[in-house]
Amino acid sequence: MHSVRPRRNFLKLASLLLPAPFLHVESALAALATPAQATAPAPPSVSDLFPTQPPELAREMVTVSHFNFKRVQELVDARPSLARAAWDWGFGDWETALGAASHMGNRPIAEYLIAKGARPSLFSSAMLGHLEVVKAFIAAQPGVQRIRGPHSIPLLAHAKAGGAATRPVFDFLQSLGDAGADPLAPLSDADAASITGSYTFGPAMNDQIDITFESYLGHPEPQIVFARKGMMGRPLCHLGDRVFYPVGASAVRIRFTQQDSAMLMTIEDPALVLGVRRSPKSS
Repeated sequence: MHSVRPRRNFLKLASLLLPAPFLHVESALAALATPAQATAPAPPSVSDLFPTQPPELAREMVTVSHFNFKRVQELVDARPSLARAAWDWGFGDWETALGAASHMGNRPIAEYLIAKGARPSLFSSAMLGHLEVVKAFIAAQPGVQRIRGPHSIPLLAHAKAGGAATRPVFDFLQSLGDAGADPLAPLSDADAASITGSYTFGPAMNDQIDITFESYLGHPEPQIVFARKGMMGRPLCHLGDRVFYPVGASAVRIRFTQQDSAMLMTIEDPALVLGVRRSPKSS
């Protein structure tokens, strides 16, 4: 057997004597000696959010749980824990996949999600017609019927969404007198027109908030809608004197005040988050 020492000495000497273009010879020999290592694929990159699940999956799961049973099944088959997914639509308006199915009255999706590990709630119980469960909740925690669901949708509306099968729950909640929607202050057309427009607070493309007065998501009456550019809008609930809170976030305050010739919007959540004047072109 030949000794490997002479070849090593040769390669060491070559590195001293040969010009730069020839100095690849040792790395080439090493690549030939380990072809499997040289051609192995790079390992997949690991997300900075790992082990947290991708936010885009949580958002899709909550979205489709409103209406798309087939896609719900596909997502849960791939990642069973998505049956418990939740998403913040803005200002802390958190909604679970089951919460989405519940306020839409989508019994098949709701029952499927619960079977796959979603956590039943007072709101899902109201929509599914579980009268004794709803009564037990209220007996254990008087006043709980006044808590609002995602998007500030009241408990009574969840019972109504369940249809004829949940009529006993609806009748019981209605008898309590305070399980329905909160009364809101009226908003005149003049006040609505005075605050609509674009409010720009920075140089980036999405550093803009559009305030519109429109029929939103099938609501029969026009509403004031707050939307950061490129994101989903949030209807605003009027408390009076051009002060609002976003649906699903009753502790947040969005105020519009006239300052000389400019309209100023301030957002408090709960401390001041943003104060911005309406863009001149929107006046």
